[in-house]
Amino acid sequence: MSVTDEILAIFDGRGAGAYFGECVSMTEHALQAAYFAQADAAQPSLIVAALLHDIGHLLEELPEDIADWTVDAHHERIGSRWLAKRFLPQVYEPVRLHVPAKRYLCATDPAYFAKLSPASVVTLKLQGGPMSPPEVSQFEKERFHREAVRVRRWDDQGKVAGLETAALADYRESIEALALRL
Repeated sequence: MSVTDEILAIFDGRGAGAYFGECVSMTEHALQAAYFAQADAAQPSLIVAALLHDIGHLLEELPEDIADWTVDAHHERIGSRWLAKRFLPQVYEPVRLHVPAKRYLCATDPAYFAKLSPASVVTLKLQGGPMSPPEVSQFEKERFHREAVRVRRWDDQGKVAGLETAALADYRESIEALALRL
């Protein structure tokens, strides 16, 4: 089975579910994040990272109602570990860092918090809230921190009911071009 076939099967199995308190499904959210990355003329690795940034949510069982979450799911770590077996760091590192990027933006961009959806505000609390100054400094030392901030912004945008996007299968060529040859 190719990497793309694995990804399509994962989304086919769990992607139709609601995206935790948002007005889109998990698949719609992924496709919208990739759509906004493309609209921003991102390089292919970042488009695929945007597409797959929440794959960790699809790999683990989580309560469907965000109100039932009592701890952070660490989906960014789960997803990046899974992706690291299949892709280069240009794809999996921005995924690993997209949650810290939210915390970073809350600490460094005074207007950012007001743009978060109610569900994202709930998860921010579980994820540790805005970064402290030492955490900001540490995050800025991460090789892919700028890319993660971009993925984070596309993630935040990807919550539009009814937005027309490409289909998952339309990303097959991009995914295969970036996948490790195992």
